[in-house]
Amino acid sequence: MSVIFVLIAVSMVVAGGFLIGFLWAVKKGQYDDHYSPSVRILFDDEELKDQEKIKTKNTEETETESKSSED
Repeated sequence: MSVIFVLIAVSMVVAGGFLIGFLWAVKKGQYDDHYSPSVRILFDDEELKDQEKIKTKNTEETETESKSSED
């Protein structure tokens, strides 16, 4: 029975060590993402596509109106 108490105590110390190590790594910036910002410019923006469609529709309407006024 005393062996179980010793194992529980040792496992609590090890778990505490891992927790302290994890918190230290987070505080020092080990989990910061340095890759995504460099490739973010390559990702497409959905809003931009919608705006381009609107601009294209407006441009086509304007071109159609100008062609019909030329006739």
